[in-house]
Amino acid sequence: MNIHEYQAKELLQKFGVATPPGRAASTPDEAKDAARELGTDGLVVKAQIHAGGRGKGTFANGFKGGVHLAKSTDDARELAFKMLGQTLVTHQTGPAGRVVNKVLVAKSVDIAREIYFAILLDRATAAPLIVASTEGGVEIETVAAKSPEKIIREPVDPLAGLQPYQTRKLAKQLGFESSQIKAAAKLFDGLYRTFIALDCSMVEVNPLVVTPQGEVLALDAKFNFDDNALYRHPEVAAMRDTAEEDSREVEASKHGLNYIGLDGNIACLVNGAGLAMATMDIIKFYGGSPANFLDVGGSATQDQVTEAFKILVGDPHVQAILVNIFGGIAQCDVIAQGIIGAAKTVKLHVPLVVRLEGTNVNEGKRLLKESGLAVIAADDLADAAEKAVKAAGGKS
Repeated sequence: MNIHEYQAKELLQKFGVATPPGRAASTPDEAKDAARELGTDGLVVKAQIHAGGRGKGTFANGFKGGVHLAKSTDDARELAFKMLGQTLVTHQTGPAGRVVNKVLVAKSVDIAREIYFAILLDRATAAPLIVASTEGGVEIETVAAKSPEKIIREPVDPLAGLQPYQTRKLAKQLGFESSQIKAAAKLFDGLYRTFIALDCSMVEVNPLVVTPQGEVLALDAKFNFDDNALYRHPEVAAMRDTAEEDSREVEASKHGLNYIGLDGNIACLVNGAGLAMATMDIIKFYGGSPANFLDVGGSATQDQVTEAFKILVGDPHVQAILVNIFGGIAQCDVIAQGIIGAAKTVKLHVPLVVRLEGTNVNEGKRLLKESGLAVIAADDLADAAEKAVKAAGGKS
């Protein structure tokens, strides 16, 4: 789950991380009130969407940039008026862009230096890893490609936690002056405590800035959370903005389905994440293009299968559906009943290829054969993928 910048600031402030004060606004008048409340004429108004590159983005109405300085409360209101309700297109949103429903009005700061700082979960070691660079304000992928030697990596022992000597070492490696090391170390410690306490998979600050006065501030932050731990953080789960997510993925999550939309034309319904990945791979191998990742899990019910089919056929790009079930916990006859019920409920208008194997497979195949549905049966995964690609019109 991702959250907006203004929400990230709220969380950072709870853990004592220094960040410029600001307030979110949903209307131009709220933006003006927020500017008045901040009591300064040095303000910045920032469009709030789940995407980077906002400053260089373009709105559908022709207005350039999702980040602007405001010189007065009226200026803040005018900027909010130009952004709110408009679609902002950046290099991360794709051509469809994202609609701006909120803006952040914050105190602007003068910047002497910009630094990149992030805490990630290192899958290789199953432990936190700090990634930092003196090249702040730049996408870390660009730094890695052009100046990999400027990236600092500091592993953290998950039992011992981030140690004071590590925060001081990082501050020195990042070029902080002696008078700034204490503030930098405190900020690093606060970010790590935030990462651990909220079960984050990533906390990224870009840029972390140093002002001409020597202040060390987290100017912009991005969070990713471990979805499996959100039940422990209802206050974080409440921050979810479904308007920023794929509507199909939102609908799937309501029914306990693991769905990720892609841009292909062969829809996949599979039980098990590993099998789902293998199914997508073999579709590509035979020249097709998967329209989604969909894992219905090992205990899928008929209702879940029906809801899954509704989501699949709701994608206008889908030209064929491939169901690949290996019945271990899930029983093939139960899945077959779900397929039959779902196909009749949603009135399929595209070819349906089904491969069943495992528990009660013969009964499952019998049910499909006697259902009267125009099911294309497959003997194995390779056969299923080849038939699905052909049914979808050949190679993509």
